[in-house]
Amino acid sequence: MAGHSKWANIQHRKGRQDAKRGKIFTRLIKEITVGARMGGGDPNFNPRLRLAIEKAKTENMPADNIKNAIKRGTGELDGVSYEEVRYEGYGTAGASVIVDCLTDNRTRTVADVRHAFTKHGGNLGTDGSVAYMFKHCGQFLFAPGTSEDKVMEAALDAGAEDVLNNEDGSIEVLSTVPDFHKVKEGLEKAGLKPEFAEITMKPNAETVMTGDDAAKMQKLLDALESLDDVQDVYTSAVIEQ
Repeated sequence: MAGHSKWANIQHRKGRQDAKRGKIFTRLIKEITVGARMGGGDPNFNPRLRLAIEKAKTENMPADNIKNAIKRGTGELDGVSYEEVRYEGYGTAGASVIVDCLTDNRTRTVADVRHAFTKHGGNLGTDGSVAYMFKHCGQFLFAPGTSEDKVMEAALDAGAEDVLNNEDGSIEVLSTVPDFHKVKEGLEKAGLKPEFAEITMKPNAETVMTGDDAAKMQKLLDALESLDDVQDVYTSAVIEQ
């Protein structure tokens, strides 16, 4: 894709997310609570909880908030019971969208998500309508200028699935979900700290958008990400700056 910059696109997306930092703590507390409820309160034996705690610490969440969220998940403290819900749909130019939510009221959540799609020219699809177009995996992104040979050696030694050299000079490492933490630790031991590391839904093919289409798609993504019940939004759209 001529002119497409993986690095610039990721930085743009992260920047927009950072602009909504007021919601970050709320979303992380939900994720910690659900992670503890599903896999127990010990992060050493619960990869999902461990990742949520790491994210919370990166965002400088107070330790007491983290501990209380874990206790709510394990039942030691009373709290709202959240369930995971995934919605799938289509945005501008048929770009695929996955919306992962944690909610205590499915009726409210689906209404909010459907409204966002409809208002911004998209369509809410059925279960499984677009999920097959994505790969559930660990993703690590290194800035342009990082040594490809060093990343390649460390990543493959740690059990990564693939190392991609993007045309903008950034380097992308992919892992299976179970191997995410092992690969992360292997990269860090080699002195390699990715700028971006998370478990994600990576699109198998991307739709590059510019102009009006890009603006419309961005409005849809912003509307979805602003919803209180939404945890993550994944899309095949690449919005060129």
